[in-house]
Amino acid sequence: MFKPYLILAALLSLGSAAVQAQGWEIPKPTPGLMPNAAQGKALFARNCASCHGADLQGVDQGEKKGPPLLHKIYEPAHHGDVAFQLAVRHGVRAHHWPYGNMAPVPGLSPDEVAHITAYVRAEQRKVGIQ
Repeated sequence: MFKPYLILAALLSLGSAAVQAQGWEIPKPTPGLMPNAAQGKALFARNCASCHGADLQGVDQGEKKGPPLLHKIYEPAHHGDVAFQLAVRHGVRAHHWPYGNMAPVPGLSPDEVAHITAYVRAEQRKVGIQ
């Protein structure tokens, strides 16, 4: 009998093991925080839009510093919310796109990243990315 929850549990434990193997701390928002997309929109504009585009679509590849976030690659099933926390804290090696590595974004707390993620997820839902 096929049990998708067992596969999901195995994948999550592998992902967690990979993060632990890097020696990385997984940033965690304040317990009980209710991420706010409106706050996230303002934080995104100040901290993320220069690379990911004010509309989360980026610009012409010749000028783009980061990939569009309104893309299926960033759906929650492929890049979960913790991926945003890790990217901001530790940066990311280029792996899906030709834009180069993403540097860490200093000065953002895990709570602020949670608000940004809520905004990105809300915008993704508007275009059918679930």
